Amino acid sequence: MNKRWYIENGNQGDVVLSTRIRLARNLEDTPFPARLDAAGRRKATERIRAALESIMPDLRYIDMTKLPRLEAISLAERHLISPEFAGGAEGSALLLREDESVSVMLCEEDHIRLQVLRPGLELQEAYDTADKLDSALGRQMKFAFDERLGYLTQCPTNLGTAMRASVMLHLPALTATGRVSRLAEGISKLGLTIRGAFGEGSEASGAVYQLSNQITLGIAESAAIENLQAITLQIADQERRAAAELLRQPGPEDQVWRALGVLRTARRLDSKEAAELLSRVRLGAVRNLLPVAVETVNELMNNVQPATLSLQNAADDGAEGAASGQRDARRADLVRKQLEQPKE
Repeated sequence: MNKRWYIENGNQGDVVLSTRIRLARNLEDTPFPARLDAAGRRKATERIRAALESIMPDLRYIDMTKLPRLEAISLAERHLISPEFAGGAEGSALLLREDESVSVMLCEEDHIRLQVLRPGLELQEAYDTADKLDSALGRQMKFAFDERLGYLTQCPTNLGTAMRASVMLHLPALTATGRVSRLAEGISKLGLTIRGAFGEGSEASGAVYQLSNQITLGIAESAAIENLQAITLQIADQERRAAAELLRQPGPEDQVWRALGVLRTARRLDSKEAAELLSRVRLGAVRNLLPVAVETVNELMNNVQPATLSLQNAADDGAEGAASGQRDARRADLVRKQLEQPKE
């Protein structure tokens, strides 16, 4: 199996966890998914599936109506699908690359939601991949497009390029010093928005935030990417300076070491506590304060999420997940094993 993109520590990886480019497209000759019945959505899905599989044969087809609920939620936790898509509406499907770097939702809000994900800050590289797939698809089918409005989408806020470019940021120092709210006010004036890791209305658990473009109409893809790239680099620089200032103080440095101690000894961890402690350990790891590999922490941040953890347990012991208490014990066990002290 290929190494998953979210485990790697990419460009600007001390602050930027990942990059995502998402393109929304709709078929010109077919009503939006909200206006289709189940048979209509299945017909559109099969048509797009055939075209995509001829372009990228290694995509795995997943019928969302047949996918167990736990697996669907785990996909949402890993940002491969939207939380709404996990509901498995009749006729919806997912095409997923083995390394999970390409994810295509079929008949979600739009007929096609094509996502390319990369580790670290790789906006241009992710866009190039998405653009090649989009162009290849466009040669096989006509997309709904208006000369004045650009690509037509179910939600008017996506009109124009219908592109959402986003980066996932780990900002523990800016969060601890209370600067994120001021940061959010400033970047909103630049056509960007910063939210919790799972988008609008979500909490920034573990000091992880999603920064993305807001404007899709009247702006070229290249301009949107350049703007996001420049602001991301500025935020990364602010986080590094805030971290250096913060860790010079004995209190925050002690909290980082204590977090590692708790994670190496705890017998129960709920998901919120694990996210907060792993955030502190990651801060110490990227600033060379702790003897822990950043890639190890990245992997744990993904794998300790409730559904993903339960899914792994089910694979190990044949059970369909576990009760909350059992899951907390298994989460602690997983973290201890991954962060165990190196042998002398």
